[in-house]
Amino acid sequence: MLNLSEVLMEKQHEMETFEDLERAVHDMARARRKRFFRIDVRPPFTDTPDNWEDRLEAAFS
Repeated sequence: MLNLSEVLMEKQHEMETFEDLERAVHDMARARRKRFFRIDVRPPFTDTPDNWEDRLEAAFS
């Protein structure tokens, strides 16, 4: 299982925008071959859209 908090902690210095987070979720899901994604925190970015959960789920899939 890949937790969103895990992505944020590991990649915090590489991300400045929500789009960066989407790429990080996608890349980490592929690299680690995770089957499940848990959204356990809200992204801290000022450009986080209203549909952020759906977009992160899509990036994971």
